[in-house]
Amino acid sequence: MKINQVEELVGITKKNIRFYEEQGLLNPERNPENGYRDYSLTDVESLLKIKLLRKIDVPIDEIRKLENGSITFNECMEKQTKTLANERDNVELMMGLCEKMSNEVSDYTKIDASTYLDELKQLEKGGAVFMDLEKSDVKRKTMTGAVLAATCFIAFMLLVVIAMVIGMVSDPIPVPVFLLMIIIPVLMIIATVTALIQRINEIKKGEAYEARKY
Repeated sequence: MKINQVEELVGITKKNIRFYEEQGLLNPERNPENGYRDYSLTDVESLLKIKLLRKIDVPIDEIRKLENGSITFNECMEKQTKTLANERDNVELMMGLCEKMSNEVSDYTKIDASTYLDELKQLEKGGAVFMDLEKSDVKRKTMTGAVLAATCFIAFMLLVVIAMVIGMVSDPIPVPVFLLMIIIPVLMIIATVTALIQRINEIKKGEAYEARKY
């Protein structure tokens, strides 16, 4: 079956499917006649398993080990349970620090950040893991850049459309010709909005970050 059908069956975008292929988690057969990927029901089942494991935040590297038999499923689940337990403990530590700062500081301008950062550093030495600034802040920067670029392009296309309409009013041309001319920037606007939505979803899912991570 084609990738569009797989996307609909599994609920994973084409970009994610190709990403998992790049990571070696999926290896669909190629149609000998045209070279296109020909996905099987086995591939669909594999993607469903990948989707399930990624939903519970199992790293791609661990899924790869599962597929090549380096670890058993029980080992993977035990490791992930420990990881999630550590994350829960980290959240509880952050909640405790928030409560402590709330009790000790009443004014933002009077926060002794160095003292609390030193406390965080000590907790990190003990194994605690706090917010990944690259993953959170860089993701926000990437999303802002994508929105800004798309907005500028859409604004430019709208100006082109407005200029065409004004030109049509001042110097009329056959309606079919006008519609043919104006449909191009309109389609480009629609395509840009669609691409922006897909890009935002991709950034939110963090797959680009996962690609760098592994």
